[in-house]
Amino acid sequence: MNKPPKIPLKRVLIAAAIAVVALPALSYSGRYLSRPPHTPLQKQLFQGITYKREFRSAPRPFMIHVVTIDLTAPGIGVLVTPGKPNGKYETVAITTSEFISQFKLQLAINGSYFYPFHSNGAFDFYPHRGDPVNVIGQAISNGITYSPSQPGVGVLCFSANNRAQIRKESCEKGTAQALAGMDIFVGGGKPVLPRNTNSHNELYPRTAVATDERGEKIWLVVIDGRQPDYSEGVTLSELTDIVMELGAHTALNLDGGGSTALVAAGFWGPHSLNAPIHTRIPMRQRPVANHLGFYARPAFIGQVLFGQGDFGFQTQSKI
Repeated sequence: MNKPPKIPLKRVLIAAAIAVVALPALSYSGRYLSRPPHTPLQKQLFQGITYKREFRSAPRPFMIHVVTIDLTAPGIGVLVTPGKPNGKYETVAITTSEFISQFKLQLAINGSYFYPFHSNGAFDFYPHRGDPVNVIGQAISNGITYSPSQPGVGVLCFSANNRAQIRKESCEKGTAQALAGMDIFVGGGKPVLPRNTNSHNELYPRTAVATDERGEKIWLVVIDGRQPDYSEGVTLSELTDIVMELGAHTALNLDGGGSTALVAAGFWGPHSLNAPIHTRIPMRQRPVANHLGFYARPAFIGQVLFGQGDFGFQTQSKI
């Protein structure tokens, strides 16, 4: 019986080295390919919740994601990440997808600015999942306040009957859910000049929330950024123009940059509707202090039988 030929050790080592280099590269390429395409999309996600995606090429390439939520629709519920007090810390960081899975929500975005925080590379960042953090500004979950209001920090408030209101610093007594942002950049249907223009003139991924005058409708606005040729981000002034196009009455700037994430529940689990960019890695979500989430009923019978999947509808309409 002939023995199989011996493979030289040198050849084995070369093959191993190629695999070590190639596998991360393939993984990184896969992340690029899994980003939402530039094609326009309109889709009903759930009862009372619709989603629109638009790509704009001027003044630079950027992707816009807008979710419109009718707070009066049957089955709509709101949840802000509950606090987990631990000594001097108010809560622990988790990703937006983990928030959806943990509380069985249908849709969520990242929320408030927070600390401590640093991001120096793919592995050198804080917080990781489960690390303790503090929220900047007021945070209320299920009627329990776990982070106090701070001067000049805007806050989105929800009453027990699902009416939304954006206030300058703190919510009214009896508020059920609330999370802070930073600047209120639209008020009374008009642009509001931000206090500090340094970072607002830079290109960032952005997350914002806006309400109508009656507080019965809310828009979640997410702009992808830091991804050359795909989506480079917008300034706060450009974000203001986008929100004004929606006809919003009031708008609040939430934490952006690598924190920006818009996630929906699906048959195979939570999936990103945008292209998050934590530590400059596409489709990587950042663990953050809190989130704004929504419960909703299925929009179609297919959702009941098979999960969210791709049972929405598509059009070529603009936002």
